[in-house]
Amino acid sequence: MQEILVVYYSRHGATAEMARLVARGVAEIPSMQARVRTVPPVRAATAEALPAIPAEGPPYATLDDLRECAGLILGSPTRFGNMAAPLKQFLDETASLWLAGELAGKPAGVFTSTGSMHGGQESTLLSMMLPLLHHGMLISGLPYTEEALNRTRTGGTPYGPSHLAGAASDMPVSNEEALLCRALGRRIAEIARRLQGASES
Repeated sequence: MQEILVVYYSRHGATAEMARLVARGVAEIPSMQARVRTVPPVRAATAEALPAIPAEGPPYATLDDLRECAGLILGSPTRFGNMAAPLKQFLDETASLWLAGELAGKPAGVFTSTGSMHGGQESTLLSMMLPLLHHGMLISGLPYTEEALNRTRTGGTPYGPSHLAGAASDMPVSNEEALLCRALGRRIAEIARRLQGASES
């Protein structure tokens, strides 16, 4: 079984729910499975050190998770039109992988959640793509052949799935948003499977 690594940061749970849906999509592709990981919150230098394992939810992502994956899908809530600091900090610590070209040629995708309809969904997705391009990853979004992309009245972009969580983060993931999350998981998993088959032939 090949693994697609799904790494996300979530503060109120919406991005975590999207990650679970993305992982479901990965599992729909034969011989593929998802490895779901999160990243720790950013702490001030004077704050108490975090435990190595979170109290609940998936483990924290490591560089080995990145080395071992066949593909990568990143998720983050929007922070002023950009990815959240905890995910950026994790990516900033991947220089050794960049130097070795460990991620080059692997497929990747991104997803996000916002509090308002025009809260920076697309710019956040694009901001997450930039370090992946520096790593030489093969970025894939969602084509308009995904019918939910044409029907959605909340989140959903060709750059990747998005979710409108509302100002109080209390809006559930809509049917169309869920379909697009699963579609991204399937898409990255299928690309990774085909790339692996091509390298073996």
